[in-house]
Amino acid sequence: MWVDRWRAVAADKFDVEPSQTAGARFPEIPPAAFERAVQLVEIDGRVFPAAHAVLRARKLATGRSWLLDGYERLPGFAPATEMVYRLVAGHRPLLSRLTRVLWGGDVRKSAFGASTWIFLRLLGVVHLIAFVSFWTQLNGLIGSRGVLPAQMFFDAVRDEIGAARFWELPTLCWIFGGGWFLHVLCLVGVVLSIALTTGRAPAVSLAGLWVCYLSLCAAGQMFMNFQWDALLLETTLLAIFVAPWSFYGWRVRADPPRLARWLLWWLLFRLMFLSGVVKLTSGDPAWTNLTALTFHYETQPLPTWIGWYFHQLPGWFHRLSCAVMFAIELAVPFLLFLPRRARHTAAAIQVALQGLIALTGNYTFFNLLTVALCLVFFDDAFWQRFTGYFAARPETPAAIRFCPRPVLLPAASLTLLLTFFVTAVTIFPRAAGPAAAQARLEILAPLRTFNSYGLFRVMTRERPEIIIEGSNDGRTWLPYEFKAKPGDPSRRPRFVAPHQPRLDWQLWFAALAYPRRDPWVGNLCVRLLEGSRPVAALFARNPFPDKPPRQIRAVLYDYHFTNRATRAATGRWWRRTPSEYYYPTFTLR
Repeated sequence: MWVDRWRAVAADKFDVEPSQTAGARFPEIPPAAFERAVQLVEIDGRVFPAAHAVLRARKLATGRSWLLDGYERLPGFAPATEMVYRLVAGHRPLLSRLTRVLWGGDVRKSAFGASTWIFLRLLGVVHLIAFVSFWTQLNGLIGSRGVLPAQMFFDAVRDEIGAARFWELPTLCWIFGGGWFLHVLCLVGVVLSIALTTGRAPAVSLAGLWVCYLSLCAAGQMFMNFQWDALLLETTLLAIFVAPWSFYGWRVRADPPRLARWLLWWLLFRLMFLSGVVKLTSGDPAWTNLTALTFHYETQPLPTWIGWYFHQLPGWFHRLSCAVMFAIELAVPFLLFLPRRARHTAAAIQVALQGLIALTGNYTFFNLLTVALCLVFFDDAFWQRFTGYFAARPETPAAIRFCPRPVLLPAASLTLLLTFFVTAVTIFPRAAGPAAAQARLEILAPLRTFNSYGLFRVMTRERPEIIIEGSNDGRTWLPYEFKAKPGDPSRRPRFVAPHQPRLDWQLWFAALAYPRRDPWVGNLCVRLLEGSRPVAALFARNPFPDKPPRQIRAVLYDYHFTNRATRAATGRWWRRTPSEYYYPTFTLR
């Protein structure tokens, strides 16, 4: 098997032949020497055996000489290298079996042109979803009559920090304003998403998408401050380095620079590994005693109806699921850096985990984006074997330009340095390093691109929900029904992902923060009293479609999933009990 890889590496640099056919041409080499080790015969007739032959062949094929230099110049390096070679040669049957387990039947160097091709187009789809999803809610969330008007926010920031705003809150809105231009950002984002999905100017499209989405995140305030927003920005910036720097990228499936690909690999590793680490370092006993999933499906932000069924499963199943999840998040990520078969298996396991998460809860475009990152770990041989499509369309590497090495190398080095530090701080928070290093890292925080990750660090065991009710007489109160979060106990939990109803998500956090009352919830109630149509459009049902109510209040309820017997008898998915007033009755007068 390894002979095939050497042939592929050698190309026209040297010939690779078995000793049975080549041995007769070199009588000066004893047959026993062929049996013991590989032999390299150079043009001038010199013969190099074993490890020395391998290192010289490597230099001929790749031009990289540092290992050969060490062999020939460093004391002790050559004996150690030859010892390793003899160890390998003496256990060929065992190592051959191990090779088949890790690589399969093909040990040739992997190429990733097809996986990059698929990844970039799926990333374009994710961006399209993200921009369209937010655009449909923009007026109600941050428009002039929205919950948190963007222009008012920008005016307040300008008055507070002055010129520092350009770095502390980077956005094109400082130039064009926070009104109509927000819609322009969404429109440009949609156009660039389609361009990326169809392979038009992928590198330029990615750069534009990063700028537009970062600008919207600044304008969106807390409504655009989720971990998947940061993940999308980081993924987009790193994807620029694996994207072809050409206008027509649709037919381009050449292997991207290895260093650029490793940046994406490192991102997925951090995302998954840190998600496991933060659960163990949080001190929450629900994770250490494996009971978190006994209530997770019920208390997560936006559960699905399948999540209701998972909640009914026995405790032993939830504890086993929790243990498996830790294995997937803490151990499996290391397999991503092993040879082909192990890498494919690890990536497939991560894809399966994202599928299960998507079945039981609505996590916006997060699952799809994570799957896109997983696909980068599957090499071209995988796609050719299981689809056949990419095998029929050969690469054209001569016509392809990627990020120039003088740009890629310093950019990748800086990215790795920063993200290594962020990862170390997350894993070892008490050994966070010099204060100066942390300060420099905080300087880059406004870019939202060098991130630490870790969902559900601390679990919520209860489910308080804010229900907003309006009335015209103070006696009959009618609820505003939300599009995704629980309200009417008889309404089945919905699938809304990959769309994100951002008001519903933030109300989940606001309820958990009680008794601290978030002022923006008061703004929401005031807009409903004013009859703001953009805000009312954020709800599934407005009980006062013709004229706004005279009074409004926000009531806290404790929600729990029903059991099978209760749902069979009543048809209700939830049971709820009123707790207290989040905001008592108030009016505009």
